[in-house]
Amino acid sequence: MEPIVNEETGKTAGIISYFWIVGWLIAYFGFHQNSKTGLGSYQLRQTLLLHIVSTAVWIVFDFVLIGIWYSSGYFLLTTLWWIIRLGLFVLWIIGFIGAVNGERKPIPLLGDRAQGMFPGI
Repeated sequence: MEPIVNEETGKTAGIISYFWIVGWLIAYFGFHQNSKTGLGSYQLRQTLLLHIVSTAVWIVFDFVLIGIWYSSGYFLLTTLWWIIRLGLFVLWIIGFIGAVNGERKPIPLLGDRAQGMFPGI
């Protein structure tokens, strides 16, 4: 029996995918894998790249730059860290609002790249 595919399933998958990587996995395996929609694929590709970039930024700041952080550049790196976190949060908000509204609105800086990077989703 074929699963029922509708845009609401894609919208739900898109919304859930914005909640960290666990939400992305739930959205992909629980909602999207058996009933793929264009909207769901679009949102999942965007959030996957957003989660990858956020994780990479976290790793760089927390592990690679920790020596510089505590030695001399504490104020500069703290300020830079907060600016980057705020920027990623703004991108998350823009994408999340698009998912809630059921739109294929690309996240600035990442959305169009994500569509080309993950065509198999």
